[in-house]
Amino acid sequence: MNERNLAAQVVTEVKKAIVGKDAVLVKVLAAVLARGHILLEDIPGVGKTTLALAFAKALNLQFSRVQFTPDVMPSDITGFSIYNKETGKMTYQPGAVMCNLFLADELNRATSRTQSALLEAMEEGQVTVDGVSRPVPQPFMVIATQNPAGASGTQKLPDSQLDRFLLRLSMGYPSPAEELELLRRRQYSHGMEGTEQVVDRASLEQMRQAAGDVHVDEEIMKYIIRLVGATRKHPQLLQGASPRATLAVTAVSRAVAFLRGRDYVVPEDVQTIWVDAVAHRLLMVPGAERTTGSREIARAALQSVDPPRVQ
Repeated sequence: MNERNLAAQVVTEVKKAIVGKDAVLVKVLAAVLARGHILLEDIPGVGKTTLALAFAKALNLQFSRVQFTPDVMPSDITGFSIYNKETGKMTYQPGAVMCNLFLADELNRATSRTQSALLEAMEEGQVTVDGVSRPVPQPFMVIATQNPAGASGTQKLPDSQLDRFLLRLSMGYPSPAEELELLRRRQYSHGMEGTEQVVDRASLEQMRQAAGDVHVDEEIMKYIIRLVGATRKHPQLLQGASPRATLAVTAVSRAVAFLRGRDYVVPEDVQTIWVDAVAHRLLMVPGAERTTGSREIARAALQSVDPPRVQ
């Protein structure tokens, strides 16, 4: 079975646990193939944790979860050293982040110090405890969930942390038909029953390499740069999209093209993920949120820039 068929089978398996969110599932898999992290922003109870568990099972990833609260300490995430009487030395005790897929549940309920403990693992692929750096297992990705801004006990994530997430996605409420299907499934089984492993670590790495090899024409590169540039000129933004956003859009566009069965990127691939890859990186002028939002500004940038014609 080739890499694209395997990828399609992964989505099929996850759909056994998640009803009616096919577009979100494809974007999550695209982020996995692009070696990025995902922020899921939504109200409690719409299936964010189930989504992470289903992908961990289908992709055969070692899974770890932390329910973030104000009393979660950085050492709970990165690990800590403890004195070993037998050896007379300090012994490292791994933290929750030493896994393949780390679910940071309700990340914006934690203190900023604990939130920042994730940054090194997300950006550098390592944790440093007592001056010693240790690599996290590979593959490694973070799926973080956050409650909507203003929910009880929450605070805004730092801009530097938001910028480390490849995509920010929202699942939203199911339609009545989808909710009925959910009830039918749960009547006879639990949510994760039936979801099976599809790939091993080697196959996942092959899919990632195949997605990374997708060709990006120079005209597509210029199109992405024009889109990013449009955010930097918007009057309601203090800060537009950074060069990291340019790299992120390009990487996930490659993965989307791969999942659509092509070995080259077209403008539609960029347009599919543009808002999800860029909106959370935009810093608004104080007070501007009352009249518009970062997603609307990202959509406006998309409409203001003409796509190229790729032969």
